[in-house]
Amino acid sequence: MATKQQSVAGTVGERVGGGMRRYLPIAGWLPSYSSGALRRDLVAALVVTVMLIPQSLAYALLAGLPAEVGLYASIAPLIAYAVFGSSRTLSVGPVAVASLMSAAALGQVAAQGTADYLMAAAVLALLSGGFLALLGVLRLGFLANFLSHPVISGFITASGILIAFSQLKHLLGISASGESLPELMHGMVQNLAGWNPVTLLLGVAVVLFLVWARSGAVKLLQRLSVPRDTASLLVKAAPVVGVLATIVLASGLDLEGKGVQLVGAIPSGLPQLQWPNFSWALVEQLAVPAVMISIIGYVESVSVGKTLGAKRRQKIDMNQELIGLGSANLASGISGGFPVTGGFSRSVVNFDAGAETQLASVFTAIGIALAAMFLTPFLYFLPKATLAATIIVAVLSLVDFSILKKTWRYSPSDFFAVLVTIIVTLLFGVEIGVSCGVLASIVLFLYRTSKPHIAEVGLVEGTEHFRNVERHSVMTMPQILSIRVDESLMFSNAAFLEERIYRDVAATPELRHVILMCSAINEIDWSALETLESINEQLRESGICLHLSEVKGPVMDALQRCGFLEEISGKIFFTQYQAFTELRENFDGCDHSGPAA
Repeated sequence: MATKQQSVAGTVGERVGGGMRRYLPIAGWLPSYSSGALRRDLVAALVVTVMLIPQSLAYALLAGLPAEVGLYASIAPLIAYAVFGSSRTLSVGPVAVASLMSAAALGQVAAQGTADYLMAAAVLALLSGGFLALLGVLRLGFLANFLSHPVISGFITASGILIAFSQLKHLLGISASGESLPELMHGMVQNLAGWNPVTLLLGVAVVLFLVWARSGAVKLLQRLSVPRDTASLLVKAAPVVGVLATIVLASGLDLEGKGVQLVGAIPSGLPQLQWPNFSWALVEQLAVPAVMISIIGYVESVSVGKTLGAKRRQKIDMNQELIGLGSANLASGISGGFPVTGGFSRSVVNFDAGAETQLASVFTAIGIALAAMFLTPFLYFLPKATLAATIIVAVLSLVDFSILKKTWRYSPSDFFAVLVTIIVTLLFGVEIGVSCGVLASIVLFLYRTSKPHIAEVGLVEGTEHFRNVERHSVMTMPQILSIRVDESLMFSNAAFLEERIYRDVAATPELRHVILMCSAINEIDWSALETLESINEQLRESGICLHLSEVKGPVMDALQRCGFLEEISGKIFFTQYQAFTELRENFDGCDHSGPAA
């Protein structure tokens, strides 16, 4: 009896533990955490913290927010994702594309530099987090698969160009605004007369240094006997070197007096946790941008998480990622931040630095918190041109025009979708650009499903295999038409199959049998079923039998339940070879009243 009770208790405990690990991934690895993993996570946290401080400041300014908001968005969100995220090495925080999209959305509802703008940024993060978390609870992570990867690449490329252009004003020391490339260029041309040569010299110097550091610094460190892997990690700290050097120059040479714009006073301390006081009118204005930011951020994060997870044979849960990213954005919203997501460069550095678990992110959050408390006074003399240079060099890696060449060679439809997304984003801004990208992805999906690959197949002599008549030398007979559909039959493509069959029937007077090879058909929806019923009746009236072969079990069950198998004029065959060999011995018309499997 006691043994049975222990067994039941053990089973209940396993279920509870399994549920905990499912919804709190941290419960899966924390109990077995080792001192070795602790050392590696601490090293990774140190490296990422050094990298994240200038990034956070820069991306806050890109979003039109005070610099300290970037630090706030790099504390609580990292801890929240560490608890709920499924990737052990993904590093969340402010990223370039989400910051640009945030600036575009916030600029429509409030003026930069106002309390309303800060509050709207927090609301945008809350809406984004709530939307992601809701999708995760409903287990709708698969919806991200409907976004075409080439289209997303095109949008990110265009966004990278917009971000780089938006930062040129800081390199020139002028004021300019705009959400599209024409608006940005027009604003800069109008204010170009007020450019500051000292600011430009400083900004260009930082850009050149950061570009050189990506390749030349590694070689230099290797000459100094620094291992290549260590040198690559040290190079990631190049933006910090640029920040420190320009702070020293700005304070020592009084660059502020020479017209160089500085970050200025940054409040010290940790963010206050509070729920922003907002109106439903604001929610209505920010709802669509929040959804767009969520979608792009989620797709980018999942892509990075999958790539890094595969290197260590670790799997991420797409639905749990929705909850993880959602909780990170909710944490950002209540701590005075703005939308965050998983960053590619930051996550790669975290991975390369040896991070084992999400405790590396927790340690990073602690490092950022210490910086917010004690280092902000030293950032007063940080030139905005330095942060602009950091952003420009970082986003240049996002610009990938090779996607145009690749898609043109592989798929013209993908090429035109990418091209249109890039052009629309550049000309009309990120909000319309991402909407165009989503629409292009849906149109591509519907276009491809509406015209599935349909092949007439014939028997490869000496075998039982059937192949496309246009690609192989096969045996066919004018009395038998074998059609293979390489797609599930749905409302969007059923008419395409119907037209193909009727066209072949009209072109072959001798035809007596049509065999629909169903090996690639995983599902037949109601609209497609009605089309099959219509095809069956039309062929029967023409004295032609309709047969099915290689029907999968679930499809067969569905056809059985609806009674179609009792109405079909021909037979259901186990294999295509069985159908062809039996029917070629009998060319008579339809005299069969139902299937004989």
